[in-house]
Amino acid sequence: MAVTPAQKKPQLVKDFWPRFSRRVVGMSVLIQVLLLGATTSALYAFGILFTDPLVSGIVLGAQLIAGILSTALVFGLVATPTKRLLDALVHVAGEPTSTPPPNPNETSFEKSGFSPVLKTLYQLAADTSEAPTQQENKDGPATPAPTPISQQLVTKALDETICGFAMYSKERTMVYSNKATPIRVDSEGVASLDLLFNEHDTLEQWWDECDKNEVHAEKTWPRIPNKLPDEEDRRFFDVIASYNKESETEMVVTLVDRTHIYSVGEGDLDFIAFAAHELRGPITVIRGYLDVLQDELAATLQPDQQELFRRLTVSSNKLTGYINNILNTSRYDRRHLKIRPVETTIAAVYDSIRDDMELRASSQNRLLTVAIPSELPTVAADTASLGEVFSNLIDNAIKYSNEGGTITVTGASKGDTVELSVEDRGIGMPGNVVSNLFQKFYRSHRSRETVAGTGIGLYISKAIVESHGGTISVRSEDGHGSTFTVSLPTYKMVADRLKTSNNGTEGLISENGGGWIKNHTMYRG
Repeated sequence: MAVTPAQKKPQLVKDFWPRFSRRVVGMSVLIQVLLLGATTSALYAFGILFTDPLVSGIVLGAQLIAGILSTALVFGLVATPTKRLLDALVHVAGEPTSTPPPNPNETSFEKSGFSPVLKTLYQLAADTSEAPTQQENKDGPATPAPTPISQQLVTKALDETICGFAMYSKERTMVYSNKATPIRVDSEGVASLDLLFNEHDTLEQWWDECDKNEVHAEKTWPRIPNKLPDEEDRRFFDVIASYNKESETEMVVTLVDRTHIYSVGEGDLDFIAFAAHELRGPITVIRGYLDVLQDELAATLQPDQQELFRRLTVSSNKLTGYINNILNTSRYDRRHLKIRPVETTIAAVYDSIRDDMELRASSQNRLLTVAIPSELPTVAADTASLGEVFSNLIDNAIKYSNEGGTITVTGASKGDTVELSVEDRGIGMPGNVVSNLFQKFYRSHRSRETVAGTGIGLYISKAIVESHGGTISVRSEDGHGSTFTVSLPTYKMVADRLKTSNNGTEGLISENGGGWIKNHTMYRG
């Protein structure tokens, strides 16, 4: 019976350093032992070892300490550049690692002269990845690379495409763009992409993160408009950015025009927003009559009639919530979402929606438990807007939890922030759904089939929370429920900025930047 030889584990660049370090430490220990033995022999030969133990101990101890210090000093001077070079090679090779790539622009590297070494390594890696390669042919010799074509022909071809292409140098200067790329030029003649990114998730912010942590990276932003609603020639793009550290074109941006797809939803939203605005008045009147009738007929209503009134009230409140979401989404997209925060507590905000939430939970046979300590630090909040966020999160937990399930609402103080969490033990979500939750109109196939909704509740909730200078996050596990958390800065932390902006929130939003962090089952903004 033939025995298949065991395959050797592939060698990785990052595996070298542990072996090298162990070898150096082992050799250093051996040398110290030999030197210590030689010194002991010399002391013995001169008769000092036994006649003067104190002197012998001092000499041996001093030699040991001096040997250790000198070895550590030399190893640090020699090994540090080697270690950083290996870190860069690991990233260039694309091996998994938690160590960020060394930044050649660090002051210490520039002073020591190590910066050009790293820049050359990154440049060589970029040149190699961009160079044409030969195609392998299983039945014969390798097929030579295609014959290079002229730059003029490439430029002409790119100008004839409907996709936009823009290239940036490592100094972040746009060095090329084709005709389909939306460009704006400032008063100093500097060109940039004419796109309206979310101010907390921009190309520049992502570039900053790449400079710190990446060698090669790619990111996609869906549904990015070039103009505000109601402006002429508004287009929508899926933006794809490719980053290659220290390359001549360090950032290459591709813009795929999706106007024909996304504009349909935008037109629908405009119509729905108009309709919602018109419906708001009648719904308010209906809710008012329901309240009046329920109060006047309370003494004569049978239990089943009281239940009917309760269900009518829940339904009218839900419809009001849908209308508010649609109107707020329309305002947010037009940069008209304005809030006026005052000093309050999240307990007071929840109290403003308490009755409605308890009605919704009981009508769906869910148990709602709330534990929000009244002594939590105060926050700067617009009660109506933040109440809408809490209502959206709790309503989602009710809809996506199981019959008879429990929804837990808790409040807590975390350093300079106050958090409100809404936890359910319902159907949960897989990672690919979690990472798209806060996009406008996004609904997973499963939720579209089983649960009614518009797909904009979380989108507007994120907008409102960010307008308060806070963040919203979600943790979920498929089949085991979800937890949404709203984190807001304490009033003490933002009071001065609110005063300087006449109680507006522009200062809070600008302080909150940082984009999104994705991690399979967690999404945080």
